[in-house]
Amino acid sequence: MSGPVRTLLFLQGPPSHFWRDLAASFEAAGHRVIKVNFSTAERLYWGRRNAIAYRGRLEDWADWLEALIRREKVTDLVYYGDRHPYHRRAAEIAPALGATPYVVEFGYLRPAWITLERGGMGGWSHFPSDPAAIRAIAAQVGEMPEERVFPYSFAQEAFNEVFYHLVNYFYFYVYPRYQADRFYNPVLEYVSAPLRWRRQARREKAHAAALAARMEKPFVLIPLQLQNDYQIRDNSPYSDQRQMLREVFASFARHAPPELGIVVKQHPLDVGLIDWCTEVTKLAEEAGIADRVTAIDGGVLSEMLERATSVIVINSTVGLHALRVGRPTKVMGVALYDIEGLTSDAPLDRFWTDPGRVDMELLDALVRGLAGTIQLPGSFYNAEGSAHARAIIVERILGGRVNGAGAFVDPPPRLAAALAANAERRARLDGGPAPATSTSADSVRSPR
Repeated sequence: MSGPVRTLLFLQGPPSHFWRDLAASFEAAGHRVIKVNFSTAERLYWGRRNAIAYRGRLEDWADWLEALIRREKVTDLVYYGDRHPYHRRAAEIAPALGATPYVVEFGYLRPAWITLERGGMGGWSHFPSDPAAIRAIAAQVGEMPEERVFPYSFAQEAFNEVFYHLVNYFYFYVYPRYQADRFYNPVLEYVSAPLRWRRQARREKAHAAALAARMEKPFVLIPLQLQNDYQIRDNSPYSDQRQMLREVFASFARHAPPELGIVVKQHPLDVGLIDWCTEVTKLAEEAGIADRVTAIDGGVLSEMLERATSVIVINSTVGLHALRVGRPTKVMGVALYDIEGLTSDAPLDRFWTDPGRVDMELLDALVRGLAGTIQLPGSFYNAEGSAHARAIIVERILGGRVNGAGAFVDPPPRLAAALAANAERRARLDGGPAPATSTSADSVRSPR
């Protein structure tokens, strides 16, 4: 990794000390790190290290950043959260200025993995979608590395998330123009969480009994995502998961065989601002299938995946887990793993009776290709996992191995699908007809 000194610009990082420690790792390797702070919580997590405060308006951010990159001769841009508005603009302008953008996120192969990807994620990912290219990458990277688990408590992650957002909320005046792009007011979110837990506890026995009864018969699993997930907002035709459920339920009512049911599972980290079990029941009643739909708040996901006949997701990483246990999976948005031979290419109306099969050999190639190029074992919260991840990130960035082995194609192969999905979502929000080029979830799949 010897060579000229690099200048790395760090933008926003995960709510932990991971970012601060990663910067120290780059500096220990002989390189220079600059950090831009946007909020009070970032400043606290960054500690006493030097940083530049950006207190300007979002609309002025691109010009300010361009001047910073030119002045400091930035070679690499590193950020957490791919489609955050500040990062989105940064990734757009950096390459033309000679700075390579890298996104760090929770892993596609989670829970014990971290993503390090060049250029973007999801619809903006440069990882190939062509099966032949994926097999070629797998052949180059070789065997799957041994999976390492770095345990940490849910309470630890939750505390960091709550601390981060509440500090920014109450100390907003330190960075008064910062746009957090929060879907909900964080105080309202965190007050709602205990209410959801109480509601879940009251329903536990009834839900367990209903799930056990449903799992005795064939069923399709629909795991919900968080309503504020960027993967929904930037990589799907939906602005609300209820739109997806209405579409799926209407098709199910018309075309599903009578013995087939649906289980809708609420996301475990949902704070409960929407009572999804009640919403699912209402939507099922509207579609005339209330007796065939079971809404669950709780349950063990791995057991449900093992028992399900098939799975429907917008673009959750649960879809990749479903494929890994051989379950045919229908993707309603844009996802990195939505690849010919893996996910179902059947129209939704036919999916209920003919979901297709998973090419397990291709799936193995995808998992090995991801692990060897844009995934790495590690943790943002476990000390050992953080140190392990930091060493790999430094080695891959400085060694030019991010999206290596042919795992970078330009333009991003899913970008057209993502843009079509965004256009359809805007049409839904405006209340008008969807664009002629994107009239249903089936039409926003990545080109194959």
